[in-house]
Parts: sequence; structure tokens; C-alpha cells
Amino acid sequence: MRLLTLAAAWLLVAIGIIGVFLPVLPTTPFMILAAALFARSSPRFERWLLEHPRYGQPLTDWRRQGAISKQAKIASVSLMSASYLIVWFLGPPQLWLKLAIGAILIACAAFVLTRPLPNP
Repeated sequence: MRLLTLAAAWLLVAIGIIGVFLPVLPTTPFMILAAALFARSSPRFERWLLEHPRYGQPLTDWRRQGAISKQAKIASVSLMSASYLIVWFLGPPQLWLKLAIGAILIACAAFVLTRPLPNP
């Protein structure tokens, strides 16, 4: 089971890294899940991820306070908005589907915006 958990964690890290280059794929949620799986399978890799220069601070903020930085909130909501514009103009022709996607993105944006800011 440990090897399966470790493999799943590395898969999530890979998806998160791909998300750095694809604006419609978020990075941080995959890294949060990877850190949780590493905590169960490899303390060494968990420590590596939590000490990573790019991903470490957001992961630590999330673990300690459930917090998301102002910069991350702005980027997240902006990219969700841009994605929705793409869906609206280039996506499926069904109005109900466009509205459903919009509702999901609004719920996601509300979740992000209601998280606290990290304490300094």
C-alpha cells in the first residue's frame, strides 16, 4: 500500500508540474494532495515538497491555516474568469452546459476567496 500511495503522490506532483505550463490546470491543489500522500508514504519526499522554494510556502500556509495568499487568489480567480470566457465563446453550444460550468467556477472562486490570508 505504501508503494501505491508513493506512486500516486508522484503522479500528482507530475500533474502539478504540468499545471505550471497549462493555465487551465491548477498546480497547488495537486501539490497539496501530493504532500498529504507523501506524509503517509515517504517523510523524506514530504519534507522535500514542503521545503521546495516554489511550492513549500503555499503548502505550509495551507496546512497551518487553510490560507491562500493574495497573489494566488488573484491569479486563481483571474484564470478561472479567463477560462470561462473561453468556454463561453469557444465551448459547447449548449447553454445549460455553459451555465453549469459557470456555476462550478463561481463556487470554486467563492471557496478560494473565502480562505484566510496567511499570517506573516
